[in-house]
Amino acid sequence: MGLLDILLGRTKPVAPDLDQLFALPSAAVTLEVAAGFTPTGGGAVCFASVEGAAFEQTQREVRALLDADAERGGSALGERGGTPGGALPVELRQDDYGYSWLVSQRTPDQLPELVNDLHAVNSSMEVNGFGPQLLCSLAGFENKDAAGGARRLALVYLYKRGTFYPFAPLPGTTQRRDNALELQVKAALANDLRIEQDLSRWFPVWGAPGL
Repeated sequence: MGLLDILLGRTKPVAPDLDQLFALPSAAVTLEVAAGFTPTGGGAVCFASVEGAAFEQTQREVRALLDADAERGGSALGERGGTPGGALPVELRQDDYGYSWLVSQRTPDQLPELVNDLHAVNSSMEVNGFGPQLLCSLAGFENKDAAGGARRLALVYLYKRGTFYPFAPLPGTTQRRDNALELQVKAALANDLRIEQDLSRWFPVWGAPGL
């Protein structure tokens, strides 16, 4: 099974449920108590790009919609002027695998606003007929130690599955993940999020923007 099959959930179609994203703020409270992780303010939506004027126009509209937020600075073209509140313009990036990521950066205390951003991106693409291109969304978390280092964690939402899973890359290593931490988070958030039970779908999002 390939990356696209895993992220799209082709073996078991499930109706997308974007409202599941709104459970993230309450899950963040549980996550901090259980494992000491707090939001970074970063998040992103991943999708498979397609050629065509309609798709490009939809991307521009989504970025302009989010950048029109009064708390953001710069422009939809990706200037990083920022505002005193710390919110930056939405950015479009590509990863090493050719997938596109629409990245939103808020302040750590603005997780509800970040969730609204992620929901708006998914909804806009869905409404414009590009739901099949949507793969996943993520919100970033970190656990800082006394020495100033930080462990990173993402809560990843699978669009086609309507479920979440934790992704915890090990610091200072090449493509290794902290499986014990991921299982700890899975257990801790069982009552807060719809956790993906099929561990084969916990795809590692190495180098994902927003993490």
